[in-house]
Order: sequence, then structure tokens, then C-alpha cells
Amino acid sequence: MKTQKPFYTARELADVLSMNIMTIYRYIGAKRIKAYKIGKEFRISRTEFERFLKQSKVK
Repeated sequence: MKTQKPFYTARELADVLSMNIMTIYRYIGAKRIKAYKIGKEFRISRTEFERFLKQSKVK
């Protein structure tokens, strides 16, 4: 069983969601996903990722 990480990179989220990484960067820029910029990379918390998924859910 794979343990859950507390933070993900934009690349990891793009891979999990089968999206282009530029889409993740656009979501971060549009503030749809809250991220921390550490050095040159963005980090997204697991709780923020889960919030984003719930918000994006089709009702």
C-alpha cells in the first residue's frame, strides 16, 4: 500500500489527474488550486488537492 504524501508537486497532480502540467499551472494562476512556491516548484497540500476534487465534482 502506498502512503499518502502531505504535499504534491504540480507534475504529480498532472499525472494523477491525467492532465497536462500547464493546466495545473493555469489552475494555480487562476487560484482554483492554492499552492506554495518553494524555489522554482509549486507544492500543493493533500487537503487542498482533496478540496479541489470535491469542488470540481459534477453534481
